[in-house]
Parts: sequence; structure tokens; C-alpha cells
Amino acid sequence: MAGERNGTRKLGDWKNVDVEIENGIAWVTLNRPAKRNAMSPGLNDDMVQVLDAIELAEDAGVMVLTGAGDSFTAGMDLREYFRAADGLTYEQQLHVRRSAWQWQWRMLQMYTKPTIAMVNGWCFGGGFTPLVSCDLAIAADEAIFGLSEINWGIIPGGNVTRAVVQTMNHRDSMYYIMTGRTFDGKKAADMGLVNESVPRAKLREHTRELALELLGKNPTVLRACKQAVRSVQGMSWETADDYLFAKSHQARFLDPEKGREQGMKQFLDEKSFRPGLAGYKRDA
Repeated sequence: MAGERNGTRKLGDWKNVDVEIENGIAWVTLNRPAKRNAMSPGLNDDMVQVLDAIELAEDAGVMVLTGAGDSFTAGMDLREYFRAADGLTYEQQLHVRRSAWQWQWRMLQMYTKPTIAMVNGWCFGGGFTPLVSCDLAIAADEAIFGLSEINWGIIPGGNVTRAVVQTMNHRDSMYYIMTGRTFDGKKAADMGLVNESVPRAKLREHTRELALELLGKNPTVLRACKQAVRSVQGMSWETADDYLFAKSHQARFLDPEKGREQGMKQFLDEKSFRPGLAGYKRDA
């Protein structure tokens, strides 16, 4: 199948993040299990580099973000990200904040390759931002989510609140932000925070199957599709129509495998596939 890649290799050597590329899938693991993978300034700096490296890796077509051990991430590291930054200059604090939002939403939201959040366990506070910024999300039934900021005297900042209202409805957003109560993976799927919830024992294989399905799609058109979904949300219908018309022509121009022409030929002329049930046959 076009899009399949063989072999496994370790990418880079970062202190707080592990990256392994396996058959076209870049498995990115936040690796601070003793801290429930809380996001420190060092981890955030690492993730900026990781995303740059994967974007340039020709053997990586899809990125999966997860956490080591029993946690996705417990959010921002309270000691290293907040308290330790209190004594820094404004410029130093800006650097600490910049690396966080740089990867957690600016890079992830418009990333050139498909991204999947695989929520294997605890996901709290700041973890909601990269979770929502990934294109798709699969959670373990047993995963525990929480917006506990209210319990220690702050609001869900760092665009956490923006991420929550992007995916959850008004009532659910208010309920969990105002109470700080937790919920599991099944509830996260019911509310639309994640696409699906599956038993923890099946989580990695289920995510792998989804990633392989994405690898089988035309990468140029897939990139255009995800960028279009992100972009049209704030547009009027008229502006969106113009944008999507232009985006369609851009995708055709940039597509080296000429997917539109292949699909039309195979469906209309050769009668070799049914687009409602499968994709056109891509050249290896």
C-alpha cells in the first residue's frame, strides 16, 4: 500500500521526550513519568525541536502523542513552570511561555502531518491544549481527565479554556471548569473531547490502526483537508466558499500523485472503486 514504511528507528535524543518512528508512525512519548509527564520548560523546549524533526523526517507520515507510564500529562509543572518563573525577568518569562504555546497550539494546530493524541491515563489542566490541538484523539476508557485549576486558586489559562470550549459544549465546559470534577475516557468521548474511547489494553493497537488508515490517504490532500477544517471555523459562509475553492486548486497544483485525476479515472472510467467505501488505488 502506498504510504506504508518499513522498519523502526529512534529519532533524536531528548531528555524529556522519546521519539520512535515505526512503519511510518512517529510515536512521541512525553517522558517524565515520576512527574506524571507534567510539562516543564525543558519538556516544552524539547517538544519544539521534536515537532521540527518529525516534520522533516521522510519516514514519518503520522504523529501520535502520548505519555509514559500511567499518564498522558498532568498539565504544567507547578514548581518548574510557575513558581520557578516568578523570579525571572519579563524576557525570561516570555521565553518560558513561548516554548509552551509554540508547540502546544501554534505548531500542532497547523502541523503539516496528521496528529493523533493517544490519552493513556491522567490528563489534567494544561494537557487539554495539546490534546485539542491534535487533529484526532483516542482515549483509554480508564483515562482520567480534570480541570482542577479552580481547586488551587487560578483559572485554566494558557489557552486551556479556549481549547475546552473549542471541543466541549457550553454547559459541559462550565460544569467541569467551575467544579474541578474529573471524568473518564468514556465521558470524554460522549462530550466530543476525544473521538473514541477504548479499553486501555486495546488503546495502542486501535491508535495504530487509525494511524495506518491515515497513512493510506493522499498526504497532500489530507494536509489540505485538516488545514481547511481549522481555517473555516471563524469564517462566514461566503468567505469559506472562496477559501475552499482556492484551497482545492492549491491541493491539485501541489499534489505529485494527481489524486483527483486518479480518483475520477478509477471511479468513472474503470469502475474499480467506490469512494463511499474506500479510497482510490494509490501507486506504490
